[in-house]
Amino acid sequence: MSEFDYDLIVIGAGSGGTRTARISASYGAKTLVVEGDRAGGTCVLRGCVPKKLLVYASQFSEQVSDAEGFCWQINNFKSNWTDLIKKKNKELDRLHEIYVNLIKNSGCDLISGWGKVIGPNKVSIKKNDGEVLEFSSKKIMIAVGGESSFPDFNGNQFMINSDQALDLNKLPKSIAIYGSGYIAVEFAGIFNGFGVDTHLIFRANDALRGFDTDLRQHLMTSMKQKGITIHNNNTISEIEKNKESCKITLSSGQQLSVDMVMGATGRVPKISGLGLKKVGVQLGQRGEILVNKLNQTNIKSIYAIGDVTDKITLTPVAIAEGHAFADREFGGIKRFISYENVPSAVFSQPSIAVVGLNYEEAKKQNINAREYKSEFRALKNTISGNLERTLMKLVVDQDTQKVIGAHMIGPDAAEIIQGVAIAIKAGALKSDFDSTIGIHPSAAEEFVTMRS
Repeated sequence: MSEFDYDLIVIGAGSGGTRTARISASYGAKTLVVEGDRAGGTCVLRGCVPKKLLVYASQFSEQVSDAEGFCWQINNFKSNWTDLIKKKNKELDRLHEIYVNLIKNSGCDLISGWGKVIGPNKVSIKKNDGEVLEFSSKKIMIAVGGESSFPDFNGNQFMINSDQALDLNKLPKSIAIYGSGYIAVEFAGIFNGFGVDTHLIFRANDALRGFDTDLRQHLMTSMKQKGITIHNNNTISEIEKNKESCKITLSSGQQLSVDMVMGATGRVPKISGLGLKKVGVQLGQRGEILVNKLNQTNIKSIYAIGDVTDKITLTPVAIAEGHAFADREFGGIKRFISYENVPSAVFSQPSIAVVGLNYEEAKKQNINAREYKSEFRALKNTISGNLERTLMKLVVDQDTQKVIGAHMIGPDAAEIIQGVAIAIKAGALKSDFDSTIGIHPSAAEEFVTMRS
């Protein structure tokens, strides 16, 4: 008999943890999954999925305006936020049950409770009914993800986070969003689309630090055209709250009065209560779990994947990490994932998607890079009257002629870049793009018609 209760205990039943458990169990590993909230995790229940549903919903106001430009007669068009949230939650309940079934049907045990690592091979679980259990395991996988984090200033407790923003009972008439990353610009688009007077406050000159400079500036222009008020080069010094509103004092001295303030100033690994320091697991400055290429911590029996680590914080990356871990540890397959040319998208309005290096990054790496660019007004907008423009870029290594980056802001950016990412991952040359016949008329064809 095994000296351990399990071959693998996974703490966290999000996308990464669930994939880890399922694939491990398929190789015969006796696996336990521990989840304190609901199976499905942040992306499915509190992030990507519900956010994208609200993005879709918020876009109909602009689509109706476009329809009027195409001579449709629209009368009495309005949204029902309360019913939308109910429908959204019903869909999340369905997805949660799918995750529960995926875990159980793959042969894993599932316990609802909060896991704590109490030894290199031991986990304590405080069940939601108060009972405490202890199990031993040959390997332990931590896949708990991250949580929102606010800067320290007077009144920061009056901000809501993205979890709360997804479940508001009713829409505010006005909102200020503090932050400049994915979450901030995505929710700014959502609230603005529903007619909320929306303010975006952030420290930098442009939002989305790390993205291509032209894309960042293009997004700022588009957001302003859509009616979002931008307070760049600013921080929040203080928030005062009364019964009806929040008064915000900015670092510039300007004051705003809004119904609600949302904090979207970043996320940190959700390590509180896991007992990692006591066990001796090494952590980074932000509390991230430090792992090697095996996703293994400094304690050989303890592993971590996803947003709780120091790697790329994207759901598909966590899923790939978990699958590769299971292949290596239980499937006898020596497989590792690559962190190069990982595509990503921001569901701002307009949306952004990128893969590979931008021009500035290429130059910093001393690559002899050349940038190809196409900016245009989409065919649809020539009739609708919509001012939104699309911007697309290719970055090419002139020495090898390999395409090393693709960047886009505009409708369907994520759908288009996903296909381009395959070509870049495969090492396609600029001549391969040039010799590919485009689909006309489409925005995507611009990627194969860019010439000097």
